[in-house]
Amino acid sequence: MVKRKELVAYTNQLLQIDRFRDYAPNGLQVEGRDEIRVLASAVTASYAALEEAAAMGADALLVHHGYFWQGEDVAVVGMKRRRLAMLLGHHINLLGYHLPLDAHGVFGNNVQLARVLGIQVQGSFGPEPGIALLGELSSPTEGAELARRIALALGREPLHVAAQDARPIRRIGWCTGAAQKYIEAAAESGLDAYLSGEASEQTFHAAREMNIHFFAAGHHATERYGVIALSEHLAEKFLLQHHSIEIANPI
Repeated sequence: MVKRKELVAYTNQLLQIDRFRDYAPNGLQVEGRDEIRVLASAVTASYAALEEAAAMGADALLVHHGYFWQGEDVAVVGMKRRRLAMLLGHHINLLGYHLPLDAHGVFGNNVQLARVLGIQVQGSFGPEPGIALLGELSSPTEGAELARRIALALGREPLHVAAQDARPIRRIGWCTGAAQKYIEAAAESGLDAYLSGEASEQTFHAAREMNIHFFAAGHHATERYGVIALSEHLAEKFLLQHHSIEIANPI
């Protein structure tokens, strides 16, 4: 068991949330019970995830995609009202960590994705230090073979845009979620491939014209692993029960 205040303070410091200018508040987003014994985790604080957290008697739900995003309507109506009513009605604390969870060097989405895919992390690239990572595969790999490995590891067939010369891949960059914008920085860094969660219309043309393999492996699929790793760490440190909630999402 741990007091809410202690858990939030520890996690905020661990993820160094003050380092980031983010699109949503990081840390405690909705206040629930003062004492936490059961911690649930999910990628997104959807209503389906809230229902599962309530059914298992969770005192807190830790997510990557929480609430109160920059520019959204502040009125508490419709979907927002239903979600907040579920949290408040069951006294569940909601903790959300966005960019700090992407970037963390141990529990972060990008480091954890590298672990799942068997990529050796060597550093970072791009305009935001520590967000997008780069590394090497254990041996040069054809693009189609890497796509197959990604599908087996993540349970989702990735979109693959092959480099114009279809060269094997050794050095690869990646950033989970909606980070397709880093493809140009990846190409300029001399990488053979770039992997993200999503793709935009222009990503296809950038990959072809800059001669770099591109993989879109799914926003949800690439960001499953950080919340689990962080929550398991918190559960071990504070002697909590932890339940991982998986809400299937093909996007």
